[in-house]
Amino acid sequence: MIGMNRKNLNKIGMGIMAHVLFILAWYLIVVFADVPDYIMPTPFAALESLAEPNYNWLSHSWTTIVEIFGGYILAVVFGVFVALIFTWMPSVNAALMPLFVTINMIPKVAMAPLFIVWFSYGIGPNIIIAFTICFFPILLTTVRGLNEVEPDLLDLVKALKGSRWQIFTKIQLPGSLPFIFSGMKVAAVLAVAGAIVGEFIASDSGLGYFLMIAQENLDTAAMVMALTLISLIGMVLYGLVLLLEALVVVKDARVE
Repeated sequence: MIGMNRKNLNKIGMGIMAHVLFILAWYLIVVFADVPDYIMPTPFAALESLAEPNYNWLSHSWTTIVEIFGGYILAVVFGVFVALIFTWMPSVNAALMPLFVTINMIPKVAMAPLFIVWFSYGIGPNIIIAFTICFFPILLTTVRGLNEVEPDLLDLVKALKGSRWQIFTKIQLPGSLPFIFSGMKVAAVLAVAGAIVGEFIASDSGLGYFLMIAQENLDTAAMVMALTLISLIGMVLYGLVLLLEALVVVKDARVE
């Protein structure tokens, strides 16, 4: 246990060090290359933009958080549910999976204007955009995980008169968790992109919306700060997924 903890601490330390070195390199390049502020500000100049009261950082950040987490949670719940239906009903899987693949091939940026027409603009459509981007990876990995369960074990439980729900909760779900979390980690990254795409298309709040406003004003420091906050929100979501995975999936069973 101590060795594992040390290994985890070393990985965390190396990650922190990489970020520190990146920020240091950023600062040194800007300073010694005498890069103008309107092209690339220093990290300190970007931080100073947080003190600007008219930027409403908290409000914009909260909007983006709701969109990212809302779309992501919907994708996880709906993705696992549909995967379960596909596993229970192979004919439904054969009929609908090709359709889902076709729909997923459509660039979500191209679909965003349609979402605006159908659902107006604001938080709701952006949650839907984040959901559509996150849903498919979770569906695919969950279907694979549910199908990876040993057939002999399933036959044994069926012979003991186990119900479908018992088979799912006691055997299929625990066995598929590594695959589900693999999809969830991919979806965590995509959720951020989905929400920001929606804010770029049509929105009146959120960090993506603010990024467009800062671009029009050539406020590069605020743009960099907005990107930093977007990244931090994504890192928090990804970290929560890793923490949940560590709590419910043994290390040797995880799909990296």
